[in-house]
Amino acid sequence: MSKKVDNFSPFVIAEMGSSEMEMERADLEEMRDEAERIPPWRDQITVRGIAASLLIGSIYSIIVMKLNLTTGLVPNLNVSAALLAFVLISTWTKLLGKAGFAAAPFTRQENTIIQTCAVACYSIAVGGGFGSYLLGLNERTYEQAGVDTEGNPPGSYKDPGLDWMIGFLFVVSFVGLLALVPLRKIMVIDYKLPYPSGTATAVLINGFHTSKGDKMAKKQIQGFTKFFTLSFLWSCFQWFYSGGENCGFINFPTLGLKAWKQTMTYVGAGMICSHLVNLSLLVGAVLSWGLMWPLISEKKGDWFPDDVKETSMKSLNGYKVFISIALILGDGLYNFLKTLFFTVRSMHATFNNKNIEAEDKNQSLDDLRRNQVFIRDSIPIWVACVGYTIFSVVSIIVIPIMFPQLKWYYVVVAYVLAPSLSFCNAYGAGLTDMNMAYNYGKMALFVLAAMSGKENGVVAGLIGCGLIKSIVSISSDLMHDLKTGHLTLTSPRSMLISQGIGTAIGCIVAPLSFFLFYKAFDVGNPNGEYKAPYALIYRNMAILGVEGFSALPHHCLQLCYGFFAFAVAANLLRDTMPEKLGKWVPLPMAMAVPFLVGGYFAIDMCVGSLIVYLWHRIDKTKAGLMIPAVASGLICGDGLWILPSSILALAKVNPPICMSFMPTKTS
Repeated sequence: MSKKVDNFSPFVIAEMGSSEMEMERADLEEMRDEAERIPPWRDQITVRGIAASLLIGSIYSIIVMKLNLTTGLVPNLNVSAALLAFVLISTWTKLLGKAGFAAAPFTRQENTIIQTCAVACYSIAVGGGFGSYLLGLNERTYEQAGVDTEGNPPGSYKDPGLDWMIGFLFVVSFVGLLALVPLRKIMVIDYKLPYPSGTATAVLINGFHTSKGDKMAKKQIQGFTKFFTLSFLWSCFQWFYSGGENCGFINFPTLGLKAWKQTMTYVGAGMICSHLVNLSLLVGAVLSWGLMWPLISEKKGDWFPDDVKETSMKSLNGYKVFISIALILGDGLYNFLKTLFFTVRSMHATFNNKNIEAEDKNQSLDDLRRNQVFIRDSIPIWVACVGYTIFSVVSIIVIPIMFPQLKWYYVVVAYVLAPSLSFCNAYGAGLTDMNMAYNYGKMALFVLAAMSGKENGVVAGLIGCGLIKSIVSISSDLMHDLKTGHLTLTSPRSMLISQGIGTAIGCIVAPLSFFLFYKAFDVGNPNGEYKAPYALIYRNMAILGVEGFSALPHHCLQLCYGFFAFAVAANLLRDTMPEKLGKWVPLPMAMAVPFLVGGYFAIDMCVGSLIVYLWHRIDKTKAGLMIPAVASGLICGDGLWILPSSILALAKVNPPICMSFMPTKTS
């Protein structure tokens, strides 16, 4: 999602050991018994489940919106959402029981439906473009990209509005739900694609609803509650002592590091992300703010004029933006081609596999039961085809009206090609857990920006990017959820409906979450906390598509060539070197973020990795059980503080105290 973060990016990959993939015999016996009493698909969707989904989806929408507008990195929160769903409904049923009211049993199917609906809701906040292509349309980003730039013509901006954002999301988000529905059996049952994130979520949910689940869940609930409270109180404390722009505990301006920002969201995210992601962030921060930017700053008056603002694309900021773009594009192109290669190879092997029928006959009883449940509540192909056609026609009519720069025939071509692109992406995600939707979106951005010309190119590229990205990403996310439903004996019909409900909720909740930040905080300020770095990156990608290399500052092209080549070489080394060495090669996409944002959050993420490392050294078994709960508590506690802090900001209430420790020379 990561689904995700990003939702491909290496930041959202769920990592599972082989032991976690195997259920114990006793748990399987329980599943066999439950398979005989699976509730009908209509009963799997409950009022309390939708209410829990709304609550979880809203909380996580706020959390991921903060991540979108600060760093642009979003970890995979699917497992965390499943855990929180179990916590909420289990607590609710126990409270009703103590009050003397009978409550319907909480089943793994209902747990799956809640998780699916909640994730569909906050996925709109993750991939809706609020920190990238939609925010890249606003006037502030337009000015930062350079009003004197030929490919950034006057009037090529559209400021955020609750009405058009909600309308745009409703128009583009539902098409992807139906693009691959006719292929669900082929991808989940026939091809047996693993979908690691979907499988990990299913393993967790199945584990909750077994004889051992209550004991395990009780420990996780306790851990979640303790660290939720700790995170909330720590966020209150930090706000109280941050009464000024440069207030903090320890400040290292040379490296762009502010170590006081021990934001629990980033610490929790660091516990979820791999050590390689977190160390890559730190390497990128030191390389950029510790070495490159001080050296390039000394070239003022030579490489770039000394009389322009630092935020101009013709000054130091131009190097920050375009070198970040080079790293992102190099990493994205490599992973796109790699995933495409494995997809084609796997598809070729599958099509030529003469033993598929024999393999089907040799399936275990449990697999046969899962397949039976998955096929039983079929979704008619004509429903998917008619629905896709209707939503496409609505989009073809509405989007050119909202954005005249994007011609209707481009939208038609997009919807004709979308099912094929969605299939390639969903197949690759099933093999590698990499959702490459953003890379498909970037391809559309460059193509449409170049084809639409200088007057319309930027807006057409950004909207076209969002159009393709939404279809391709949502269809892949649905396949992940269907894999989870297959393993938890949940009806695909109820899964599709819950995904649709979650998407509808997200189309409203996500814009509201965005405006909570947009009105309360200084979103888009390159010197503030909410820099929204990807908005500027995406707009400059569109300008690059219109102008070509003429948009780059002096000597920036050579640096971009170097970093593009570095991104490709780093990925190639990691894939070809022995695993012991390859696992230490930094991730270019992770390195790119602090190049523009600064490195303060990299420390928090590395603290999360350190906690995980020490915990595994002390008690590996307990660490595997408790880390998801603790990380979720830290993320949710800090996320809850966003609401009162936003209200205080809107009321113009400032923190009463400013505390800061700096090096003597800086002071």
